[in-house]
Amino acid sequence: MKLTQGQDPTHKKILLTSLSAMVAESTTFPIDITKTRLQLHASSTASSAATNAFKVAINIVRNEGFLGLYQGLSPAIIRHLFYTPIRIVGYEYLRNAVLVAQNQHSDAVSGSLSLSSKALVGGLSGVIAQVVASPADLVKVRMQADGHLICQGLQPRYSGPIDAFRKIISNEGFPGLWKGVVPNMQRAFLVNMGELACYDHAKHFVIRNQIADDNIYAHTLASIMSGLAATTLSCPADVVKTRMMNQAASEDGKLMYRNSYDCLAKTVKLEGPKALWKGFFPTWARLGPWQFMFWVSYEKFRQVAGLSSF
Repeated sequence: MKLTQGQDPTHKKILLTSLSAMVAESTTFPIDITKTRLQLHASSTASSAATNAFKVAINIVRNEGFLGLYQGLSPAIIRHLFYTPIRIVGYEYLRNAVLVAQNQHSDAVSGSLSLSSKALVGGLSGVIAQVVASPADLVKVRMQADGHLICQGLQPRYSGPIDAFRKIISNEGFPGLWKGVVPNMQRAFLVNMGELACYDHAKHFVIRNQIADDNIYAHTLASIMSGLAATTLSCPADVVKTRMMNQAASEDGKLMYRNSYDCLAKTVKLEGPKALWKGFFPTWARLGPWQFMFWVSYEKFRQVAGLSSF
């Protein structure tokens, strides 16, 4: 017998969410590193440099080997062991809590929240999760960017995730692990506002209008729509986040960007507004498959475990 949503064990949800996230992250990571390298590429660089996602990916394989496409995978997995369970399970419980509160203050009992309420709940759960996972995200970005240094014949900054954590704390202090946390939170709010709210709303729309049952077809349609919404909303914040997290102080202690607003202003001034959507297609190309792999596997895992549908 399938459990009702309120009876679903939290530890099972956390375990299944982590497992689904690991499947999705491992499958789509080469697209993520391509997106990161593309975002770090400024228009002022040499004209011979790679300027599109396909060329960036080819150059990574040519200069670093096939495993270069997985540079930074281990901290990415570590990040998702914290980030994804907090935001997914947190969203579900916040959604249910808001729904209960809403029904208590209304004569009519509602079965679901409005899209705007889901967007706010999704954004808040994403921010909480990102604050916790930000150090692992920082290490992931730094290690992904290190591969670019190797291409130029330079020595990489870090030999592995443990070495990265140690050097960041040694050189930048413990708070240095949260460098870029503000643009990271901004991005997390937008991503989860688009992803969680859109997936939740789209899936129930598809089922309610009998376009598909609660199966892989409904999950696929919902994941495609949520991926597009999340990418459109979050890409500018993602570009700022990536550049803020990758920068390290020069020998004289100066930073290229003072804060996320300064990074945003300088990016627009030097490269134009279009630069804020640099990496849009590889971001979308990753978010679409990532969400498909995650949501389809997560919904299936929940079904096998006897839990209710998300």
